[in-house]
Amino acid sequence: MSDAPSSSFLTTTLQKAARFFEFQRLGTNWRTERLAGVTTFVTMAYILVVNPLILSNAIYLEEQGDLFNELVIATAISAAIATAIMGLYAKLPFGLAPGMGINAYFTFTVVLGIGVDWRAALGAVFVEGLVFIALTVTGVRSRIIALIPNGIKHATTAGIGLFITYIALRNAGLVVDNEATLTGLGNFQAGSSIVALIGLALTAALVVRRIPGALLWGILSTALLAWITRITDWPLGIVALPTVPTHLLGQAFTGLGALWRVNFVDAASIIFVLLFVDLFDTVGTLAGLGVKAGYVNEDGRFPGVEKAMMADAVGTTSGAILGTSTVTTYIESAAGISEGGRSGFTAIIVSALFAASIFFIPLLAGIPSFASAPALIIVGSLMMTGVKHIQWEDPAEAIACFLTIVMMPLSFSIAEGIAMGLIAYPLLKLCQGKAKSVPWGLWILAALFVGRYALS
Repeated sequence: MSDAPSSSFLTTTLQKAARFFEFQRLGTNWRTERLAGVTTFVTMAYILVVNPLILSNAIYLEEQGDLFNELVIATAISAAIATAIMGLYAKLPFGLAPGMGINAYFTFTVVLGIGVDWRAALGAVFVEGLVFIALTVTGVRSRIIALIPNGIKHATTAGIGLFITYIALRNAGLVVDNEATLTGLGNFQAGSSIVALIGLALTAALVVRRIPGALLWGILSTALLAWITRITDWPLGIVALPTVPTHLLGQAFTGLGALWRVNFVDAASIIFVLLFVDLFDTVGTLAGLGVKAGYVNEDGRFPGVEKAMMADAVGTTSGAILGTSTVTTYIESAAGISEGGRSGFTAIIVSALFAASIFFIPLLAGIPSFASAPALIIVGSLMMTGVKHIQWEDPAEAIACFLTIVMMPLSFSIAEGIAMGLIAYPLLKLCQGKAKSVPWGLWILAALFVGRYALS
């Protein structure tokens, strides 16, 4: 008899939850949503390794060394928070986590390139998140999108893909410094290079077979091979209670003061690039996912997209406080959508799994940096797909987009690539006699970038 009230309560709760997530309208159910959530998490889980490996190049303490363990916690919890907001507030089946590409910009351009202290860089990410919240609330975010040429948006994504790939090749020792040619092929007989090449072949095979979680399995397989061959040490454990990330938590607030002591033009440029890349990466991802999930109506509108953008903005702000770079929506969410995920409960499952992952830090810490190279190279290739949308038959757009793409890896800076593209585009349109087709706001952006180079 005592089980009846309990069973009735559970049934009532599940019914209310199903109504909240609108299962009936969306044509979904608990089993489908759970499967979709697990699938999305598996395809995204590589970020738990890759993001800390990239950020630990910049975020470290002289007396402490790198903060990999704390970065895993920051990555996992920021992803859990942002994805939970996506599920409960936007009620969409999208996963969020610290973004690829923008973490490379944070590390290799802002901290290691410009020389900004990592705390100040986290402060810039925090400011970016606040600005995004304001832009989303006021509706300005959607108007900014219309300002930038579509070709430059696609070129930015492609350029970041090449940049990520170049970093991965260097980490694996497949591309090295060369006095005569600046860079050249590495030693393919080195243990780490051989393992990375085998890992790349395996990861690519899994991807083309469309195996769920291919990138994660590729990373783990590459690491396992490195452990078995003794190229790197085995992890010290698999499961452990996480420690509080005391060295990272709240450092964004400390960095706010240091940020404004940086050269004003550099500080403004850093925040702008963070805004730019996150803005168009998120917009492109949401548009693609919205179409795949059937949320985009006949007029091309995506009802509720502003709520999704708010989840992204709040995720970035909370992520900065926790100690990681910009949080964004992941295109890998398409894997869960393909499994039938349509409601916010898919995102809740993803969020819960990210939160649980902090108990596996010993395993994650034992994965060598070159083990992530195969996944990064594959991600780089996937980010090139947008180039087909560039109007290559228009010389003005083609040249501006090409400069955007090629300057990112060659200058080792996402910011420089964007700057070159945004300067070239309006000037080339002027030469075509089409100056009136360029929005006045784009002329202002181009002038700001020219001023930056003139004053630097």
